[in-house]
Amino acid sequence: MRKRISDIAVILAAIIVIGLAINLFLGPHDIAAGGVTGIGILLEEVLDIDRSIVVSVLNGLLLILTFVFLGKKVFYNTLLGSLFLPIALAVIPKYMVTSDRFFSVVFGSILFAVAVAMLYRIGASSGGTTIPPLILHKYTGLNTAIGFFLTDALIVVSSVFVFGVESFLFAISSIILTSAVMAYIELGLDRKKAIFIMSESHLDDIKQALYREVDRGITVFDVRGGFQGKDREMLMIVLTRSEYQTALKAVNAIDKQSFMIVYNVADVHGLGFSYQPRV
Repeated sequence: MRKRISDIAVILAAIIVIGLAINLFLGPHDIAAGGVTGIGILLEEVLDIDRSIVVSVLNGLLLILTFVFLGKKVFYNTLLGSLFLPIALAVIPKYMVTSDRFFSVVFGSILFAVAVAMLYRIGASSGGTTIPPLILHKYTGLNTAIGFFLTDALIVVSSVFVFGVESFLFAISSIILTSAVMAYIELGLDRKKAIFIMSESHLDDIKQALYREVDRGITVFDVRGGFQGKDREMLMIVLTRSEYQTALKAVNAIDKQSFMIVYNVADVHGLGFSYQPRV
């Protein structure tokens, strides 16, 4: 029950953010950046039908696909989003926050991406064309960000005939930015550094210094040089961004000639990172 309440809170918060992105940033500048909200913006211009009504009808039809392909749990989560999104679009004022189209597209796309990523993390959706990417991901393994991009391509192309080339280009930019932000969020926001260290004669000193300075676990690999074929050891340690500079100074203070390889790590789980032991 507690998990269910938490999911509902996330869904409602995400839907509000989507409504803000559409009514305050994208809609006022005629940016139909995909989704049922994009269709709503297009039909509002062509047929003079309020976008909230269009979204309500389309979400109702696509809810059937959710029930058939994604199961009851996602259906119920999507049901709430599908019902609440038209309400959010109807209640949130249609107001142009800034007359600058570029900034509107940037902020609107980021807000939209964050909201949709929040929904995807709990297996939910705001309804509409956010549903097909979930179905594709479930049955083909296609990344949801890519699925989102492909699903909305047709809608964006249609905007060129309604709002013109400039709006079309801004809509494409919005989708690219939204997909990039979603992919970044899916891979993790709290990035870490994985460091591999080799030293000719000071590896033990470096290892002890790292224990003192950053207090992280260290893995020792047995490796062999490709040119001379000598057996050697290599250290591997995973650090936060703030710890990385401390570790770098500690290593350089001992051996400036040490060989280091640094990787950006999307996510880390386990003791000292995602798991904290009870004391």
